[in-house]
Amino acid sequence: MIEIGKYNKLRIRREASQGLYLVDESDEEVLLPNKYCPEDFEISDKIEVFVYLDYTGQKIATNITPKILLNEFSLLQVTAVTEIGTFMDWGLEKELFVPFREQRFKMEEGRWYIVYLDIDTETDRLYGSNQIENLLQNEELHLTEGEKLKLLIWKKTDLGFTAIVNNEHKGLIFENEIFRELNIGDKLDGYVKRIREDHKIDISLQPIGYDQFNDANVELVYNTLLGNDGFIAITDKSSPDEIYATFGISKKAFKKSLGALYKQRKIIIESTGIKLI
Repeated sequence: MIEIGKYNKLRIRREASQGLYLVDESDEEVLLPNKYCPEDFEISDKIEVFVYLDYTGQKIATNITPKILLNEFSLLQVTAVTEIGTFMDWGLEKELFVPFREQRFKMEEGRWYIVYLDIDTETDRLYGSNQIENLLQNEELHLTEGEKLKLLIWKKTDLGFTAIVNNEHKGLIFENEIFRELNIGDKLDGYVKRIREDHKIDISLQPIGYDQFNDANVELVYNTLLGNDGFIAITDKSSPDEIYATFGISKKAFKKSLGALYKQRKIIIESTGIKLI
């Protein structure tokens, strides 16, 4: 069965004036309109497409990448508020509908909100929900300490940032363990640091088990590199102002930290910057 709200890998069955008809293993067909068809193809080729319902309620395929998939959360912008509900930009021509009953507070045009993509099982229509608290649960956790997680930054708190974990749970990243800029809606990897008795999840943004550093500046430089995909275009020859703007420490402290990380064989110092090994 061709699944709505998800990517489907389908076989090209035939070409028609309106586009390509694709088919799955159960012999169900869906149209890929001309504007979404690949330039080069052959009958029986397999292609991956996203499927949803068009304005008439029929399944339709597209090669456009949506900003959210079924049973996932994402940060989307409101494009219109009408008498029947709110519409949001999720990357497709037909905008995502969010009924008023699925809004925690009445949404405003132009603002951004975290929403969940759900489906009405009776009509197969996709819709968005902003009732985030009702969609997350921590009662049944099948996580272990050190496990890698998929995170979506949800909201700022006095303790740090609350994140949606694996599209199912919620956890906390403590402020004093954040060494990079975080924004609501950011998607990133994290790790289970601790699962508390009350089922709360403490999250680390770096893999559990890395060596602890005796010097706070060394740890700061190391974690900043982790948060920038392992490379920063700054060296010991960079200006003090540039170093301070990036790390918040003096050039002397930075050079000392580089030396320590280099001796521990954790970094490579290149002409264009520093890189994690």
